[in-house]
Amino acid sequence: MGVIARQSIRGALANYLGVAIGFFTTFFVLTDCLTQEEIGLTRVMVDAAMLFSGLAQLGTNASIIRFFPFFKSDDGRNHGIFGWSVLIPFIGFSVFTALFFIFKQSIIDVYSQKSPLIANYAYLLLPLTFFALYLTVFETNASVLLRITVPRLVREVGIRVFNLACYLLYGNGVITLDVFVLLFCLSYALAMLINFFYLLSLGRISFRIDWKFITRDRLKEMLLYTLFMTATILAGNIPLINSLFLGAQTGLALTGVYTIAFYIANIVEVPYRSLGAISRPLIATAVRDDNWREVNRLGQQVSLHQFLVSSLIFFLIWTNLRALFAVIPHGDEYIDGMGVVFFLGLAKIVNSSLSVGTDILNYSRKYPFSLIFIALLTASAILLNNWLIPLWGINGSACATLFSYAVYFVCVLWFINSQLKVSLFNVKHFYILLMMLALFALGTAWDALLLPLLAPLRMPPIVGVLINALLKTVVLTVASALVVRRLHISNDVDSALDKVFCRRRPRR
Repeated sequence: MGVIARQSIRGALANYLGVAIGFFTTFFVLTDCLTQEEIGLTRVMVDAAMLFSGLAQLGTNASIIRFFPFFKSDDGRNHGIFGWSVLIPFIGFSVFTALFFIFKQSIIDVYSQKSPLIANYAYLLLPLTFFALYLTVFETNASVLLRITVPRLVREVGIRVFNLACYLLYGNGVITLDVFVLLFCLSYALAMLINFFYLLSLGRISFRIDWKFITRDRLKEMLLYTLFMTATILAGNIPLINSLFLGAQTGLALTGVYTIAFYIANIVEVPYRSLGAISRPLIATAVRDDNWREVNRLGQQVSLHQFLVSSLIFFLIWTNLRALFAVIPHGDEYIDGMGVVFFLGLAKIVNSSLSVGTDILNYSRKYPFSLIFIALLTASAILLNNWLIPLWGINGSACATLFSYAVYFVCVLWFINSQLKVSLFNVKHFYILLMMLALFALGTAWDALLLPLLAPLRMPPIVGVLINALLKTVVLTVASALVVRRLHISNDVDSALDKVFCRRRPRR
């Protein structure tokens, strides 16, 4: 995939460095330094800020990606499109600020009974929302310039390292809870500033709007699209809605358990953060040029690669999940989140593999129809959360996410296929599905056959669990790699596996 492959690999390396830091932080520091309730507090605050900042963007991120090909210029100023990317979110944040003060007491009342800590720190939601808003805006500006590695490092590594320091300081009694929460929020301010200065260092950024370049029709089109995309921001934020529902209905302790499970399942989606960031501008350009053959090719490649990678990651997570809970501090308090990991992991596979279909629809002339699908997704998420959380608790929230995405993507894929003649699927998707079902069946059979053999060795239970997980991971990972190479999923995958197995590809 050329540029997509190179940039997504670099971005993925940054993502997985962040995952490694996040893994250590989440499972060996966070669970040891913070209580379940305090973990739930940080989760609800961040999710609320991300949801609010997403709405305050007024669709700017999608708009910048869609219209950048029209504004692009050789002098690097790009007719001031980056000025629009700063101005419109500021207007959205101003509106949100007014609404926040109007409904602040109502928000506090919702959480005061089950989650009183939220009421204590509600005053930090506004600055945290501002930091998260412009962190994302500057990151998007970098992505349309095909520079995603540094912003990925900032988001995935920088914030995590700063938060790690906050956890250790609080866990060791150096700072109070009030100072901890304040520093936790300031980590997003620091990340926002780093992204801003990185953009300036590229020397290809101008925030001065070129009013003469924009015609009245183009301005009208931009504003309508931008305002319309405000509604669609909910599509990517259903998990955020879930944690807000949990905080209000179950309290922060169970939200903390959900948070740990969510972190685990979220690893499934990591590759798409870089792959999606670098593929969207190329898809937008192909749509602008009415090159639907290229759109179809890009859509299938992104979907196929993401389905393969996310499925394999989910399998490795599930294979090692009991071993993970066995070794983390207070793991017995969080093992009830296994069901959440399973259902959220499947939801992450669906979302990351098919989100490219949403991108294609949003960049096309048919984008107004996505409002119908977003309304269906949002209504499904809210109704299912209200229904399933009282029945199944945190597992109900995870199921609500999976079912909502399933309904949403069935509708979106049907629409882009019938109206745009774009299909994300080919026969290789089916091959990957069969391979994954076989891997899960082999994993189950492995446990049934090997675990009884380890029992007579009289080793500590945790040692047996770890040995079993290690052997199963190595054997089944190698087997899956050999099968994927045999299937010839793509040239990029074949090249990567050939390097792993030290094989030379035949010349063509």
